[in-house]
Amino acid sequence: MKSDFYKDLKIYNSLTGNKELFVPINNKIVGMYVCGPTVYNNAHLGNCRTFISFDLINRYLSHLGYKVRYVRNLTDVGHLENDDDSGEDKISKKARIEKLEPMEIVQKYTIDFHKVMEMFNTLPPNIEPTATGHIIEQIDSIKKIIKSGNAYEMNGSVYFDVLKFNEKGKYGKLSGRKVEDMMNNSRLLDGSSDKKNPQDFALWKKAEDNHIMFWNSPWGKGFPGWHLECTSMSKKYLGDYFDIHGGGMDLKFPHHDCEIAQSEAIDNKNPAKYWMHTNMLTMNGKKMSKSIDNFILPNEIFSGNNKIFSKKFSPNVVKFFMYQAHYRSVLDISEDALVASEKGLNKLFDGYNLISNLECNNKPSDFDTKGWISKCYSKINDDFNTPMLIAELFECLKFINSVKISSKNLNKTDKEKIQNTFEAFIFDILGLKKNNKGTLNHDNKSSDLIKLLIKLRNQSRANRNFELSDQIRDDLMELGIQLYDDKNESSFKIIK
Repeated sequence: MKSDFYKDLKIYNSLTGNKELFVPINNKIVGMYVCGPTVYNNAHLGNCRTFISFDLINRYLSHLGYKVRYVRNLTDVGHLENDDDSGEDKISKKARIEKLEPMEIVQKYTIDFHKVMEMFNTLPPNIEPTATGHIIEQIDSIKKIIKSGNAYEMNGSVYFDVLKFNEKGKYGKLSGRKVEDMMNNSRLLDGSSDKKNPQDFALWKKAEDNHIMFWNSPWGKGFPGWHLECTSMSKKYLGDYFDIHGGGMDLKFPHHDCEIAQSEAIDNKNPAKYWMHTNMLTMNGKKMSKSIDNFILPNEIFSGNNKIFSKKFSPNVVKFFMYQAHYRSVLDISEDALVASEKGLNKLFDGYNLISNLECNNKPSDFDTKGWISKCYSKINDDFNTPMLIAELFECLKFINSVKISSKNLNKTDKEKIQNTFEAFIFDILGLKKNNKGTLNHDNKSSDLIKLLIKLRNQSRANRNFELSDQIRDDLMELGIQLYDDKNESSFKIIK
């Protein structure tokens, strides 16, 4: 394990409403399940925030020395339009609109999702199961829930009996909603006449004649309910009780409340020890959502091909922007915020690059390196507080800059520790890409050409041909390439 820092990690548990010391169920092994996307459309930036946040959590747990089994599902059937038991299956509807087979839609948007996640430099999950690939397991789960007395079959569909389950006061643990209040606010839904009560939710839906996606079951041809897939797949790959279950804040109700109810009906166990939820990414002060046409796709930001921002921003900048807020805080995206993140990220990389060029000795450092490293870990250990961690990194950069311009001292041992700590947090934990500073998107050939011009300029300076050296500097500046002259060499940064 990574020193003793792993002992201090605290996680906010949505189930209890408290920060709790993270103690895995199985010592050094961590099981984590995160509800993945419904692959019927391009993932918008709000969706990406959830998966970027859990990528950070996965990376940090691995950094601490835990062996993480990260499971993130793909929903490819059963998620109806209204997030309940009414409306058309989202994938079937998109297939009808685009005149494709449902599995063509699934394949198309799964590939797009993976490409976007790769551009954000997120690590793939260890297992990425699909709902359609686990029909047998879902049917088995339904049988167990029926046997427990918490579900009933009606006209080829099977529903979870919320009132029966709630006799012991269990339903709504995450959201805090009460069944009595839900009953008072209920509205009749299409097909709800088959239900005993409007609050009941589908475990298996009968497929109507025009329904494309269906499977045989003991109750006839149909398809599984949206909530059931996560219960069945998490049990299959992580067991009846695992460490972390995560997702977006909007999944607390009904999805995660229903998951807990299903699991407890099967084996009397809440499936996860810690429940974690990311908050919304908003735009124009409103929730980012396709349903209200208030969203932006990652590729639209990366390419600059959108009507919202006047320039493009790299995946590194967008990712760094997300880390400016805690994962449980609402974050509003704007051009000013992205520009500020771009500048901040460039300063961070400039400072990191400066560390390796510092001249050091064996004298005592004018910096408490051990204390600073401890502070960095204390911030990330406080429920993955990325904005506070980033503040600590910049605090160290103040000292690094003072070493260059004043008499402040940094010895070789501390320099190596600081450099290793920066690399661990920037690249391994935050998952930012190397050689991609802010808007930097230059390829190796472009970089080599710039370095060649710098070499020619250095020769001109050595030969006291200042007219030529100034011309090279000014011409590069017009191209958006700023030079920084040091005693022995020059470095560069792309600024536009």
